[in-house]
Amino acid sequence: MPSNTLPYSIKDVQYDNAKFRRRSLFHVRCRNIISKNEWFLKVISHTFLTKKVKRELMACSTGKFLALLMICGLTYLMVTHASPIKSITNHVSSVVGSEEGDKSIINGGIGIKRLLRKPPRLPPRLFPDEVNSSNKSMPKPNMESKWTARQESVRKAFIHAWSGYKNYAMGYDELMPLSKRGVDGLGGLGATVVDALDTAMIMKLDDVVFEAGSWIEKHLSERISHKGQVNVFETTIRVVGGLLSAYHLSNSNPTYKGPSPSVYLENAKNLADRLLTAFTSSPTAIPFSDVVLHDHTAHSAPDGLSSTSEASTLQLEFNYLSFLTGEPKYSFEAMKVLEHMKTLPKIEGLVPIYISPSSGAFSGGNIRLGSRGDSYYEYLIKVWLQQRQSNWTYLHDMYAEAMKGVKHLLVKKSKPNGLVFVGELPSGIDGDFSPKMDHLVCFLPGTLALGATKGITKSKAMEENLLTFEDFENLKLAEDLAKTCFEMYAVTSTGLAPEIAYFNSEGYSEDGLDGGNKTSEYMHDIVIKHADRHNLLRPETVESLFILYRITEDAKYREWGWSIFEAFEKYTKVDSGGYSSLDDVTMLPPRQRDKMETFFLGETLKYLYLLFSDSNVIPLTEFVFNTEAHPIPIITKSKME
Repeated sequence: MPSNTLPYSIKDVQYDNAKFRRRSLFHVRCRNIISKNEWFLKVISHTFLTKKVKRELMACSTGKFLALLMICGLTYLMVTHASPIKSITNHVSSVVGSEEGDKSIINGGIGIKRLLRKPPRLPPRLFPDEVNSSNKSMPKPNMESKWTARQESVRKAFIHAWSGYKNYAMGYDELMPLSKRGVDGLGGLGATVVDALDTAMIMKLDDVVFEAGSWIEKHLSERISHKGQVNVFETTIRVVGGLLSAYHLSNSNPTYKGPSPSVYLENAKNLADRLLTAFTSSPTAIPFSDVVLHDHTAHSAPDGLSSTSEASTLQLEFNYLSFLTGEPKYSFEAMKVLEHMKTLPKIEGLVPIYISPSSGAFSGGNIRLGSRGDSYYEYLIKVWLQQRQSNWTYLHDMYAEAMKGVKHLLVKKSKPNGLVFVGELPSGIDGDFSPKMDHLVCFLPGTLALGATKGITKSKAMEENLLTFEDFENLKLAEDLAKTCFEMYAVTSTGLAPEIAYFNSEGYSEDGLDGGNKTSEYMHDIVIKHADRHNLLRPETVESLFILYRITEDAKYREWGWSIFEAFEKYTKVDSGGYSSLDDVTMLPPRQRDKMETFFLGETLKYLYLLFSDSNVIPLTEFVFNTEAHPIPIITKSKME
């Protein structure tokens, strides 16, 4: 809309041919009226107001009478003809295009009543960028049906993935879709079954829910009792988290068909009791990395260290388990980790990616938000959101300080086109900066947005004056980083992102290692090394797109998500069932790797489905998602009571 026009509603002014003619007539009449008034005023000023004539006229009674008559005539003209001129600005929507308005113009006036009528209240004038933003958010015809259809496409993809797993790998941790067999790489607890269960519940796939629930009821308890070594972190986020989410969703669904919800809670408790050994066996607050399930023993990794992210990404699940069972031991042990980390020295809130269970201290100087560091920052804000009524405000303080450190020390821009990215400090603050960004870092845009608005929409947060300057700054960074994460997909030949990308930037440049898409604007910004070109069906980018869409309500995030989904469908789908990770996203056709990670069903497809759903499906104001995308209810004071 041009800035010099008034923002009237289209409903007020119908632009058909007949009304164009009436509007033209209106303007012609107005010009005639103005011309008449100007002519009359000129006559008066030339005759009556001339000093000489004035003296002669006023000297006789006849002259006085004529002067009075002229004044009355002028008053009549101003009353009967000035109103339409005024109505050009105040009454266009009611006069133009209405029969009454046309008659009033044709008959030469609007009259005293209309002159005295109060002008209508007009909508506020918008700046051009606000008009464009407003137009973007307005629903277009068939828009909802479009997204419903796309949501159904994701649902069908999940069914295809599950059918491959069920047919060839049921009970194994993961499917090898090309070999048509299963493999145990996560301790043999049927990780895909548990990881996929709450996704099936959200998608209302009753048959899948029944199949997965029945397997858990029949087999999981025995496996927990007899299996060997498992990683505490992976088992907690996938299996304990999946069981707790399934317990809540099955309890809150009156049409749920499956085993008793108590089956999920009992198995979660049984497993968590064994995982607690990692905490109680450690000489410090930092748990060991691994547990042997069948004999309740725990030990550290071969190098004696735990990942910072692994030790600090257990709290959502253990807190909720304590809430459900009334047994504080789970929350107590898990929260000791974060309370201890609060006391350790940091670099502007940032921490190294390794920590020692033996000493309780961080190890080395490697600082990054990719592997082994990522979910430490994610859980600081999410655990605080989970129980905001508690006294864990130190978690929010740690998160806020860390995000300031990220912006100061790790955020840079690429060359030549200025993509915002998050790099690394492999040797700490005194070492060189590396423009390396794992796909895992793409969790950060969603986390930043969530931390800024606490899950409510940006518009509501602004309306209620809830956002600080820092919140706005974090939201802007979130949107910039989300664009970078999407361009990591768009820059490749397949439209799928590599596991790791580098960025041409100040002090770093490499040629000949682009993504293969020569039409991409950012072909020269993003460097993809040969060892990093694989794609594991990861969820982090679509996770952030989902959260940003819910918070900003900007449809571009849905469009980006759909583009990513189409690429998954085109290049990773296996006809016999399931989806496969890829070796090289820059080559066509890409070679498939024969592995479907559990998180493809548990996270990637879930976030895509929710991206295309209504905002009241698993609302961000009522749930936090653990780092494996299992929705866990926010614990309010009323729930605790």
